[in-house]
Amino acid sequence: MNERKDLSTLVAELQEEASVELARRHLADGIDPLDILNLCQKGMLQVGRYYEQGRYFIAGLIMAGEIMQRIGELVLPFMNSRVIEGHSGTILLGTVEGDIHFIGKDIFKVLIRGYGFVVHDLGVDVPASSFLAAIHEFKPDIVGFSCLISSAYNPMGKTIAFLHKNVPQELSPRAYLIGGLVDEHICRSVGASDWANDAMIGVRLCQKVMDSIKLSSAPPHERI
Repeated sequence: MNERKDLSTLVAELQEEASVELARRHLADGIDPLDILNLCQKGMLQVGRYYEQGRYFIAGLIMAGEIMQRIGELVLPFMNSRVIEGHSGTILLGTVEGDIHFIGKDIFKVLIRGYGFVVHDLGVDVPASSFLAAIHEFKPDIVGFSCLISSAYNPMGKTIAFLHKNVPQELSPRAYLIGGLVDEHICRSVGASDWANDAMIGVRLCQKVMDSIKLSSAPPHERI
């Protein structure tokens, strides 16, 4: 158990090679890939706290993202065996304009890919026009907005309103989901479909959306 706890510490300390090697050993030992990602998430959240405290700077956030990317590439093949048929879909992700945080988004991206979703990540500080262009290009089932600072709530609301107004009906996503430093009140105020402040809850929300799509397209006698 102590060794498993060490992974979150290594990630938080930005020890890239040691983190990746320990994740590789955990997989070889048969440890649940979700447990590995949860440990990484704890470490990444600590990185975020260090950044807010001024102990880490942008370079630290970038390094943490690279660690998460490498571990995600290791874990993803093991996650693929957990995919539930019929839950896969396409999701467009981005951190809203005015916010440059990406750690929470990247954790979610690794998890949701493990459940069979195709993910198009627009990055950080994404303007509404870029979301609109990507919806035309990728035709996602879901658009996910990450937001970790309160000053980005207003741009997020404006982005969602802009998309509701400008996305053609035939391209309209089934859900606009928000994640990060959000709650029910923020969800209602920005006009989002639903919200999550935990990566795994976000995965469940996306699965729920895809379930509703599957149900609505089924013949009447197959609907519950």
